[in-house]
Amino acid sequence: ARLRSLRANAPQPAAARPEPPSAFMCPISHELMSDPVVASDGHCYQRNDIESWLEMKGTSPMTGAPLAHPQLYPNFCLRSQIENWKDLINAA
Repeated sequence: ARLRSLRANAPQPAAARPEPPSAFMCPISHELMSDPVVASDGHCYQRNDIESWLEMKGTSPMTGAPLAHPQLYPNFCLRSQIENWKDLINAA
């Protein structure tokens, strides 16, 4: 009975924050992207992570194949989706 009482009165952990959709996570750092860019392999990455990767390797982090070109393009649509998701999570 005492153990049940202790368990019932124990502090409860805070509600876990929902995990972001996998498309919002950088495949290099596995962290939520704030400045997503598209590389020539068609995949999205966090800008600073893919820039560092390309300085060292010059290949696609997803396929290992050489990239057709080193240009990175901002993914404004994905950035907007991430910001909207963060706003929803913070409002909850």
